[in-house]
Amino acid sequence: MKIKKKLRLGFGFLFIVVLSFGALSLYYMNKISVSSKVILKDNYESLKYTRVMRAILDDNELPLSTDNASAFKRQLNQEEKNITEKGEEQAVSIMKTAFSEISSRNLVPTEIARLQKQMRLQLRNIDKLNMDAIVRKNETAQQGVEKAASYLIFAASVCALILFSFVVNFPSFVANPLKELSEAIKGISRRNYKQHLTFNGDDEFSELAAEFNAMASQLNKWENTNLAKLQSEKLRIDAIIEQMQDAIIGLNENKEILFLNHVAIQLLGLNVKDAVGASALKLMKKNDLLNKVLQTCGNEKPMKIYADNKESYFQLERREIIVPTYEEQHDAVVMQTGKNAGEVYILKNITQYKELDEAKTNFIATVSHELKTPIASIKMSLKLINDERVGKMNTEQKELVNNIGEDCGRLLKITSELLDLAQVETGNLQLKFSKTDPQEIADYAIEAVKFQAEQKAVQLELITKGGLSFINVDIEKTAWVLTNLLSNALRYSAEKSKVIIQITEKGSNVEYSVRDFGKGIEEQYQKRLFDRYYQVPTDGSNKSGSGLGLAISKDFIEAENGKIWVESAVGEGSTFTFALPIAKEL
Repeated sequence: MKIKKKLRLGFGFLFIVVLSFGALSLYYMNKISVSSKVILKDNYESLKYTRVMRAILDDNELPLSTDNASAFKRQLNQEEKNITEKGEEQAVSIMKTAFSEISSRNLVPTEIARLQKQMRLQLRNIDKLNMDAIVRKNETAQQGVEKAASYLIFAASVCALILFSFVVNFPSFVANPLKELSEAIKGISRRNYKQHLTFNGDDEFSELAAEFNAMASQLNKWENTNLAKLQSEKLRIDAIIEQMQDAIIGLNENKEILFLNHVAIQLLGLNVKDAVGASALKLMKKNDLLNKVLQTCGNEKPMKIYADNKESYFQLERREIIVPTYEEQHDAVVMQTGKNAGEVYILKNITQYKELDEAKTNFIATVSHELKTPIASIKMSLKLINDERVGKMNTEQKELVNNIGEDCGRLLKITSELLDLAQVETGNLQLKFSKTDPQEIADYAIEAVKFQAEQKAVQLELITKGGLSFINVDIEKTAWVLTNLLSNALRYSAEKSKVIIQITEKGSNVEYSVRDFGKGIEEQYQKRLFDRYYQVPTDGSNKSGSGLGLAISKDFIEAENGKIWVESAVGEGSTFTFALPIAKEL
């Protein structure tokens, strides 16, 4: 027999038992309710009418007034309609006759007293008849309740015995197979794929046992065939990590070390057996390099570490391991979320690239330094050629000499910028800090570009106010930055336009801003303006520089603990601003 059929029969039997008990209970409850209603409806109403009529007689003198007589008559009519007991109709009739006589208003006092006494007597008779009926009906109802209670107690006892037997015996029919199945599933979770279930009969549990045994056999087969493959894949991944030239450190979500390759072991000076599985937070207290690696956010400046018998440079990368998980939200919506499963730290050896970069920087510095002497010599020769004492030149010759002079000036500027850049990259940038008035730096820079501004008839407007706080900076480098910004503004300004230089004090900084009213810079180019060798594409109307001026300006300002930025819109011009901290009072 199928489980569904067994359950239907069992619960059907329980349903019939409960339904029978409920019907019996409703039957006797209805009988009790009917008896109670009879008492309340019939007799209690009569008592209420007599009480009101007696109150009217007690509170008023006879004969009654019109209002009181109407009220008394109304209650008497209600009582006449509610006659339920034997003798009650006669009493109501006598009282009605007496009320009619007493309402004539032509009776003598003795007659009125007699009629009043007769009415009160009949009211007492009606009360007695109804009170006796209430007592009698209450006793009858009580007997019915006791009888109903006996029947209900008997029926409840029988139902309780049946239900108790059902509760004790029936659950084991379902619970025992489920318990065996639960234990078998726990065994599967412990990878015990060789266990089997055996249920006698032809119900669903027997079919479930057969399916479970088939599943266990397939899992056992899969375990035997795929375990070796998984182990092989793990060994392959371990081999790949081990053979990588970069130092790799893996941590799980509990900050425990999962793996270290041989490069990381050599750098950190750790033992694999002691490190793998240990808490990284405890190891970092004893290992300064590991502490530095774990405390660094990654993607910062290269770290200098002594390795391979020399000082080497490593770039640290920190990557979070996010494992996708699926969570069921309300309305059966499944959402994919990420769970942190650990971190991987990679130390890339960039020593070779660092050495090449230093070689490039030294080469540029050497070449730039060597070029300054012949360029200066050419400029001196051009100056002598321009002297009429040497000889006069025609117009074409003068134009050629002027072009050569401009090119020499441009070359000299580029070589100076390359030398400054080499100082920054090699870390040899020497700053001479001194307290100075911000106004003096602005005056120096304006004087330096004054001739360039006069050639294009551009007005230089300085906006400032007195009493600015002093700044502690390298005067020469800061003036060079401001001069470079002014030169760029003049280069991209139209003739007879204006360039505004503004000095303001904001918070703990003094800000210099240079605003021009040229074409402006598109937003896509603004983010790379301060990159080395980057030049904004032009239409050829303005001669571009080397692409180093703004990069060097950024290095100079940041070396002085300041910051520099640009604000620009196409058609509205550009504003370059740098802020420098105010000098602290000693």
